[in-house]
Amino acid sequence: MLKMWDFLLYKHASMEIYFSFIIPVYNRPHEIQELLQSMLAMDYDKAYEIVIIEDGSTETSESVIKDFEDKLAISYYQKENTGPGDSRNYGMTRAKGDYNIILDSDVIMPNNYLFEVDKFLSANYVHCFGGPDDAHESFSDLQKAISYSMTSYLTTGGIRGRKNTMGKFQPRSFNMGLSKEAFNKSGGFGKIHPGEDPDLTIRLWKLGYNTALIPDAKVFHKRRISWEKFYVQVNKFGLVRPILNKWHPETAKLTYWFPSLFLGFIVASVCTALIGWWYLIAVLASYLVLISFGATMHYKSIKIGLQSILAVLIQFYGYGKGFLKSYYYIHLLKRNPKEQFKKLFF
Repeated sequence: MLKMWDFLLYKHASMEIYFSFIIPVYNRPHEIQELLQSMLAMDYDKAYEIVIIEDGSTETSESVIKDFEDKLAISYYQKENTGPGDSRNYGMTRAKGDYNIILDSDVIMPNNYLFEVDKFLSANYVHCFGGPDDAHESFSDLQKAISYSMTSYLTTGGIRGRKNTMGKFQPRSFNMGLSKEAFNKSGGFGKIHPGEDPDLTIRLWKLGYNTALIPDAKVFHKRRISWEKFYVQVNKFGLVRPILNKWHPETAKLTYWFPSLFLGFIVASVCTALIGWWYLIAVLASYLVLISFGATMHYKSIKIGLQSILAVLIQFYGYGKGFLKSYYYIHLLKRNPKEQFKKLFF
């Protein structure tokens, strides 16, 4: 006789999953066009649906979507602007599938994506998964440098979708799967942004659900941003983390302090170099050279390798500065996060 756990595994392994893609979009019709075009090329012979939520856009994707309605199963909704987390919840309440796949509008799908997800879940069913992101060969040098900075072991330790990451895997909402059951039990994403995806993941853990990385379920993440916008993005990431640590203190880690400590190391390196002690500045220079070499080899481009140095410095400075500021107000002064950082909440 099968044990209950074995029965559940057998049940999931033998079931056919119907997927619903959940894609919020805000003033990005060209991104939706590229994403839908890539979906046409996916090598997957089972039915699935695409749910697109226009989150209060002034430049809508309606005309773009009409070009794909006879080729893909698309449901399209327009609503007022309430943020990406609430828009994903809006889409999931209207989706027909028993498993939701949440994507950002600025991704491009490899043709094997759904095949890899289906294969993994059929053998190792979990109620929430995440996949890695990478830069497509067609992306700009800037986008590739930022992608390397955000995904390299040398910078983030692989937390955005690499094997052998430290601790439990926290899916990110640019490429995240969530079962209908887990969505109903958790209530979906919260009102904070960014940070709504790790917050949801932690709440799922508390409800008893497991998360998993599907290494082969990769998306190409375009990130249509400038250096300035990249700084704003990573600065918000830093602001959010102490808030999440306050909400979920059991998940706080020393590693979240690393970008801030890196800033301190830079200051110490410069100060000691001014008095003739070059050891720390040599260590810093060696690290940055290693970053550049890794990016150069990965993309076969010296230019991208050099740009990756700037990307890493912006990433650590923006995140580290945001983290220290938020920690000061939230943990030391005990301020209310929603009152102190109103722009992070919808």
